[in-house]
Amino acid sequence: MFKGIVGSRWRLPIAAVSAALIFAPLIIPVFWIYILTLIFVTALLAISLNLVLGYGGIYQFHHAVFYGIGAYTTALILTKTSLPMWVGFGAGPLVAAASGLIIGWFCVRLTKLYFGMLQISLGSLVWIIVSRAYSITGGDNGIHDIPVPTLLGSSNGVYYFTLIIFMVSLVVMYLIVKSPFGCTLQATRDNPQRCEAVGINVRRHQLAAIGIAAFFAGVAGVLFVGLERSVFPGLLFWVFSLEVFVMCLLGGWFTFAGPIVGAAVVVALRTSVSIYTDYWTLVLGVILILLIFFLPEGVMGFLLKRLEPRPIEEGRPLADVAG
Repeated sequence: MFKGIVGSRWRLPIAAVSAALIFAPLIIPVFWIYILTLIFVTALLAISLNLVLGYGGIYQFHHAVFYGIGAYTTALILTKTSLPMWVGFGAGPLVAAASGLIIGWFCVRLTKLYFGMLQISLGSLVWIIVSRAYSITGGDNGIHDIPVPTLLGSSNGVYYFTLIIFMVSLVVMYLIVKSPFGCTLQATRDNPQRCEAVGINVRRHQLAAIGIAAFFAGVAGVLFVGLERSVFPGLLFWVFSLEVFVMCLLGGWFTFAGPIVGAAVVVALRTSVSIYTDYWTLVLGVILILLIFFLPEGVMGFLLKRLEPRPIEEGRPLADVAG
């Protein structure tokens, strides 16, 4: 699937990891199957954020609002209407993308920190509406016992469904990043003034990127409904958005796979450290501080930098380099 778009040195590791994930339910306990599924969902959300953060240079501080919109849209259709279940699953990402375009339309007129602050404000407005609309959303209690298709009736069914959607979404986002649109988006990140000078509409590209990122955040929200069968206002809260932001920084926000590593680390920390203390975020904070000092490019950024072939120094004999 990645042939022609991924370097040959990465094909074997990707194939090995894919095979391990496919056969994982046959080996590991049900609890760890749940944790792996949660990592897929969270990683998809983090990668969708990195699409605008790392590749677009857009400070999207409240990305989780689109995650929550996708989840709530699916939950409301499945519990409040008689529409087919798969309609609800398909509507979540579309409504999230539409919300991203609406919020983004206001935010792209600002830059950097001002963009982030306005998005936090608009996202918090959506959160407070969801938290107070008791007759529709259940308010603080959320929505529970959401009916799901028979396919998702078992832990293995949820796992494989989530894995397939996760992998397909990865391929699509990778193709977007490597497309002319993705290259132009990175150019607007690096030098928006020069892009404007050569005729590129920076705001239009940023708005399109926000819509795409919101769509995949909505996909992650739908997968969360399939996994947990419940939704709650915390999915749209700005603190959760900052947690996803940290995942991108932790894994490496200038790499495609970095957010996957960051999501895996955060979910693993939350699961393991919270057994001993409620202050697992303190441990995460210490790790983040150490990362900023010693690995500012993130875990994946550091590994990729070490694995890159070193260029031959000018004027140095090739035999010396080989030695």
